[in-house]
Order: sequence, then structure tokens, then C-alpha cells
Amino acid sequence: MTPTSITSLETYHSTLSCLLHPVSGGIVDDTVITRLGPETFYVVTNAACRSKDLAYLDEQIASSPYREGIDHQVLDNWGLIALQGPLSVEVLQDALLANRATDLEGREEIDLDSLYFGQCKHYILNDPSPSASSSENGQAAPILISRGGYTGEDGFEISIPPDFTQTFTDFLLANAGPQKLRLAGLGARDSLRLEAGMCLYGHDLNDDTTPVQAGLSWIIGKERRAGGGFHGDEVILRELKPAKEGGAGPAKRRIGLMVEGAPAREGAKIVDGEGEEVGIVTSGCPSPTLQKNIAMGYVKSGMHKAGTEVGVVIRGKRRKGVVTKMPFVKSKYWKQAAGTAPG
Repeated sequence: MTPTSITSLETYHSTLSCLLHPVSGGIVDDTVITRLGPETFYVVTNAACRSKDLAYLDEQIASSPYREGIDHQVLDNWGLIALQGPLSVEVLQDALLANRATDLEGREEIDLDSLYFGQCKHYILNDPSPSASSSENGQAAPILISRGGYTGEDGFEISIPPDFTQTFTDFLLANAGPQKLRLAGLGARDSLRLEAGMCLYGHDLNDDTTPVQAGLSWIIGKERRAGGGFHGDEVILRELKPAKEGGAGPAKRRIGLMVEGAPAREGAKIVDGEGEEVGIVTSGCPSPTLQKNIAMGYVKSGMHKAGTEVGVVIRGKRRKGVVTKMPFVKSKYWKQAAGTAPG
């Protein structure tokens, strides 16, 4: 189903991946896969694709020769909140300490500085609702805290059981106060993920786009490149190799754009110097950080190199666009390799 090398994924580590269609290698959905044990995986897909993804997974499991050994559990009504930004570690650390949360071994020592991007850890959360007994700590619930997110900022995604999602969110807000923590809508999330060069399924990714075309070749594991064994491997492995090396290369490529004048929106045509259509914009907005118009889209191979000038047709008028490397804004993930982060 996925081209990722799951066998090499360490316990309590996560990776971005894609679910793929058989034969074509088109992307069913992008997903984050976390290994929780030797044979236990936690898979997060897009909420908007829930019905589609569940049907796909059910079909794949039913047709698998290993189906009798697969226990597929759907975490109905669980909550997933994204705590993002430069104060996220302080806010979450303070909340866990105030809640007297513990790890699975019962230790109350909370050290989020040692939890790096792409890693996760379980904590036992005590019910923070006003009705819970402070002396008895109320009911306890396990939450999964993952370092990462969809904004390019340092932050966490927190998976919470149904009965605790609202109360823990309210507790986070109250414990931090409005100067440190506020709710943000999808508009803010969308501008941040675009600044970070991140794809949105249904816009920058779809059933007809392969990981190579989408600039996601890095999710294809080394042994998968050598031996295949995943949906669409013939198509994808040929795309990985340029024509001069005996492959095909991708027919189109995902790019970033800086656009002059009005912001480019999804569906805007990308044209070459002669006015011929060479691609299409899939996401676009004014960047609050850069104070410039940024966009993401696809162009035919050969037009994808940074610095290439193109035209973007916005409300019938051609605007100048320049192919730009992504991310547009440097990401601030907390990474172990750097020694310190953000940076």
C-alpha cells in the first residue's frame, strides 16, 4: 500500500507516507505512520478522506494473504489537536506538569526537550475537568504526544480519547492563558502549511498524482527502490530514473512560485513565454510572513527548475511568476541532528 520502508521505522517514531493505488501509483491519501510496537502501527489520514480511506484499507486488508493476522482498529471519536508555534513546548510542558500527568511507567518527570521531531510518547492524563476530584485525580486516560505538525513550526499533535478531548483542550487554553495560546482556524493553518511547502490532499495531491511527481520521492525507501513490492512500483520506479538512465522521469513536477501582483489561486493556469499552458496552480495565498504572493502547482518537466520565469493567468491577466524552492519560509522543527532547534 505504501512505498515507505516500514521495517526500518523505529518504535515511537513517525514518518510521512502515502497510500497508493494499485498499478497507477496514484496517491489515495497522504498519511503519517507511527510504529508503537514490533507489529503495532498508528496511522493518521486526512479527516476529509475518512470514508474513502477506510474503504481502501478494508479492501486492501481483505485481499491480503496476511489478513487473518491483521487487527485493524478504527479509533472512532478520538480527538487530534495540533499545538503549534514557538511557545508550544512551554505550554504543553506546563499543562502536563499541572495535570500531574505521568508516562506509562508512572513517572511524573516531563522532559519534552528530549522528544524530537518525528518522535512520540504516551502519557497518562488525569481528567482536568472541574468535576474531577483533585485528591483522586479523577479518571485517567492515555494520550499520544507526537512532535510535529502541519505548519512548519515546532509543535505537537496530541491524540486524545473521546471523553477527554474537549476537557483537555479547555485545560490547555485556561492553563496557558490568551497571551500564550489561542484557537486558530483552517485559514491560518493553510497559509502556514503553504509557507512550509506542505501539500494538501485534494489540491496538491490526488488520485492521479504519484509521489515522484509530487516531489515526495524521499518517502520511497532504499530497499523499495531496489526491489519494488508496492502499489504502482513499475510506474514510480521508472519515474525515479531520468530518460538518459533508462527510465521515464515524471511528466510533471510540483513547484513553488512567487507571483507578482494579485495572488494566484487554485486553478490558475501557468503558461510559458509564448503563452502556451504548461501547468496549473493547486494552492496559493498571500504569505503573512514574507508579505509576498506564494503558490504551489504543477508544471511539465523541464519547467521546474528554480529561477524559471513563467506566466500565471489571474482573472484573465498574465502575471509574472518565478519558480521558487520550497519551503518558502524556513521550518523550525526540533531536530536531534541539529543539536538544538528551532533552526
